[in-house]
Amino acid sequence: MDYKNLEKIAKGFSNHRRIQILEYLDKKTSSLTNISTDLNINLKTASEHTRKLVIAGLVSKKYKGREVVHEITPLGKNILTFLRMLE
Repeated sequence: MDYKNLEKIAKGFSNHRRIQILEYLDKKTSSLTNISTDLNINLKTASEHTRKLVIAGLVSKKYKGREVVHEITPLGKNILTFLRMLE
């Protein structure tokens, strides 16, 4: 078991905003601007949280022209399933 990798993943979702972003992206892929607007959070805050989700491997980024689209990864979906079991 790779404990450092598990730590990286756990730190990636260890914030209520990041969990909120994961749930949002589970419904649809979205740009950072849309994430910020739809979740009513500051653009800079949304950017930092999505960056940490990407580092943890829970969200991926795809470039479409000048826009960057964020999408939940299979690992991100597994984490959401795990978190829903804790409710």
